[in-house]
Amino acid sequence: MISFFTHPHVKAAQISNSSSISHFLLLALADTRQLQLLHFCLLLGISLAALLANGLIISTIACSHHLHTPMFFFLLNLALSDLGFICTTVPKAMHNSLWDTRNISYTGCATQVFLLIFFMGAELSLLTIMCYDRYVSICKPLHYGTLLGRRACAHMAAAAWASGLLYSVLHTANTFSLPLCHGNELGQFFCEIPQILKLSCSTSHLRELGLLGVSAFLVFGCSVFIVFSYVQIFRAVLRIPSEQGQHKAFSTCLPHLAVISLFVSTALFAYLKPPSISSPSLDLALSVLYSVVPPALNPLIYSLRNQELKAAVRRLMIGWYQKD
Repeated sequence: MISFFTHPHVKAAQISNSSSISHFLLLALADTRQLQLLHFCLLLGISLAALLANGLIISTIACSHHLHTPMFFFLLNLALSDLGFICTTVPKAMHNSLWDTRNISYTGCATQVFLLIFFMGAELSLLTIMCYDRYVSICKPLHYGTLLGRRACAHMAAAAWASGLLYSVLHTANTFSLPLCHGNELGQFFCEIPQILKLSCSTSHLRELGLLGVSAFLVFGCSVFIVFSYVQIFRAVLRIPSEQGQHKAFSTCLPHLAVISLFVSTALFAYLKPPSISSPSLDLALSVLYSVVPPALNPLIYSLRNQELKAAVRRLMIGWYQKD
């Protein structure tokens, strides 16, 4: 461990090493050219599917006036977050696989971290708000119009994006103010805070670990709120006398619960797992599960269970076809 009484010349050398870094080396997804091209094709297919699916959801909700309700308003914001999420990490990985390179500039890395934390924070906030929407809709239907009016929904959505921006500024500024003493090679296919912390001096990243701890506490708080809300929701749903009413309630809740479980569990484990169980293959699998899979899978989960959204998508596509 580096002492707080390290000689000033040594500290200056450490800071100099950090400031002299002009680029980072990302993790190569494959060693052979054939596998690199295969990874490029897979990433291209996933990103196109995510772009098309989320774009279709955004267009459908924006163009269908009967979908201008709080639930679909927040779903539109979630789709925007998913688009930003996948556009932050995947394009650079595709570029590196196609051109057989690992480089990312220092500025590009900082931008990736900023956008990644921004969309992660916004996504978690939006998922929590969507849980509140389901809770009020099912448990307090008489107060739905009051608690979730247009102005209240706009304020909650703005707060979700603002919280993501605040987290992003704090984490990015703190992470890239650290002196880096252990080279510039990252064990991930995109710039991720835990990987950058591995390059920092042993005593210099305590502030960032503190910020990650605060973030973990906030995520835990959101998770407790979500679990408590869904306990109340399921109790209320089971009291609904008709099976059709129960099915309709579950069709709006279960997709949301599946999306939350996948995103929160993998992101938390990726950022807070102990170093003793860390490995390149595990880190890569977790990063794909929280940064690539949800943006592509979320539209499918929501559209499969929501009959109203599926019907609106069909009408929109038929309208486009008839215009052509």
